Amino acid sequence: MNATSRESRAVAETLDRAMVPGDGVLFVHSAFRNLGAQGLRPEAVVEALLEYMAQGTLVMPTMTWRVCTPTHPYFDEVETVSHVGVLPEVFRQRYASHRSIHPTHSVAACGRLAADLTSAHHVDDTPCSINSPYGKARGEDAHVLLLGIGLERCTAIHHAEELAAPEIYLFPPEAAEIYQCRDRHGTVHRVRLRRHIRLNRNFPQFAEPLTERGKMRRGDMCGTAWQAVSQRDLLDEVFAALERDPRAIIAPPGAPVIP
Repeated sequence: MNATSRESRAVAETLDRAMVPGDGVLFVHSAFRNLGAQGLRPEAVVEALLEYMAQGTLVMPTMTWRVCTPTHPYFDEVETVSHVGVLPEVFRQRYASHRSIHPTHSVAACGRLAADLTSAHHVDDTPCSINSPYGKARGEDAHVLLLGIGLERCTAIHHAEELAAPEIYLFPPEAAEIYQCRDRHGTVHRVRLRRHIRLNRNFPQFAEPLTERGKMRRGDMCGTAWQAVSQRDLLDEVFAALERDPRAIIAPPGAPVIP
């Protein structure tokens, strides 16, 4: 058995069970350590994901908020390294055709809608706005796969925060930072950014009600747990919670801080 066939089967089985449409949009958030310990190769996993999504679009976050700061206000689409794990970094460097222009919350993408989803991330002054890939994907059959992690790392939830209660979850407009963001064609974009306020956020609270209603699927891939949900179902749940209480996402003191 070669490694590639093993990863292809594992990914295809996972995405089938997750009910991910191969012609839709798939956001993958991942922690690869356990899969690597089982002998899986990140390149082969990325290739398997691309094979499954051949008629759709594969998207992975390529966050850079640790390195793009007011003291280093620069971002380069090609050169700036992400810090969210090996799988998105391999995808960004070797497979993605596009990366959104954003100093802190960029994504890499490949497939049918890659250009459209990444085209206007730099236009607004917040990380997950209506023009971000997360906002644009709301008009598509978009799904989220959490591989080896849970909703605590699901960036789409920030999109709901920003629209429903920006005054709670974002710094005010007068606190916007200015970044110089260079795209792969050499054009430099001046990007205004209002960062998320660092709060004790409880994103995982949404997993239980989604699971109870059959909206969230769960499973195991080569010893690594996964969760999957459609972005529409997830955001419906989050928006409903924020409508009841705009501070619904804020966790009690002592909970992990999600940037």
